[in-house]
Amino acid sequence: MIVTLTMNPSVDRTATLPGPLTVGGVNRIASVDDAPGGKGVNVTRVLAAGGVPTTAVFPAPTGDPFVAMCRDADIPVTVVPATTGVRVNLTVTDPDGTTTKLNEPGATPAPAALDALGDTLDELAGRARWMVLCGSLPRGVPDDFYADLVVRLRSTGARVAVDTSDAPLAALASHLPAAAPDLVKPNGEELGQLAGVDGVELERRAANGYLDPIIATATGLRERGLGTALITLGGAGAVLVDDDEVWHARSGPVRVRSTVGAGDSSLAGYLLAESHGLPPRERLAWAVAHGATAASLDGTGLPLGLDPTGVEVTLTRLDRSPQPHTDEGRP
Repeated sequence: MIVTLTMNPSVDRTATLPGPLTVGGVNRIASVDDAPGGKGVNVTRVLAAGGVPTTAVFPAPTGDPFVAMCRDADIPVTVVPATTGVRVNLTVTDPDGTTTKLNEPGATPAPAALDALGDTLDELAGRARWMVLCGSLPRGVPDDFYADLVVRLRSTGARVAVDTSDAPLAALASHLPAAAPDLVKPNGEELGQLAGVDGVELERRAANGYLDPIIATATGLRERGLGTALITLGGAGAVLVDDDEVWHARSGPVRVRSTVGAGDSSLAGYLLAESHGLPPRERLAWAVAHGATAASLDGTGLPLGLDPTGVEVTLTRLDRSPQPHTDEGRP
């Protein structure tokens, strides 16, 4: 089983505009769609559609409409009772695929809810192949919450994956190697947050086809104890750095409609391939196929039941140890 944790679940409300967003003006909405969201919830939804046993763990009142929304969408859930309802996140999408997000903060969980959450995760980890910790942390939860959980869950024998950003990600890095997960899925900016370097510059160079800084940064983190790094780079594809190899993959041309859920779909694609026993390069191909398909869908569109072999993906094996370089003549 693959267990996902979403500490900050949300109703993902997507407003689709017929034209570009006008900041400070009146914008007409063509359509509105509500879907159960949160990074771990998205991952579980894709895994379940792919036939993998999974459950999405999150805090919520048992009668919250979000819980019913998940079950109506055939998302297996394990609800840890909480007193405050699930937040609503608004995403505004333009016809050209530009995405603007307005996210509510999550409610502060009570100490009893955090204790119950830890007990639930301990119980599930005893029969899980992967424990996947996803997304932001609500107010009042310490930044090192995920770092502490990685240490706690690694002792159960389950593998641990982390997909987060900002302060929780920096806290994870500060606790290496003790809190090193088996898998991380940052984008370029988040890779910089892990390593304490300029992630925006890493993304810019990757977009111009210059991947050496991405590889060098991920390799440096692995030397600090980090496990496999699956680095998603939007239109530049994704890079996988593991024990033996470095691979880069890109999809064929994609008309981007919404990037919401694309990174979550990439992580789910990787885990699906791993559950089928496929080698790392095929896991990367599945990750890119799922992420690209998600980006081509409206709103929080997820690639449910996707046959990734039908998606055009180009794989390239890269040098694990890029040679020293100067910036002269580089993008």
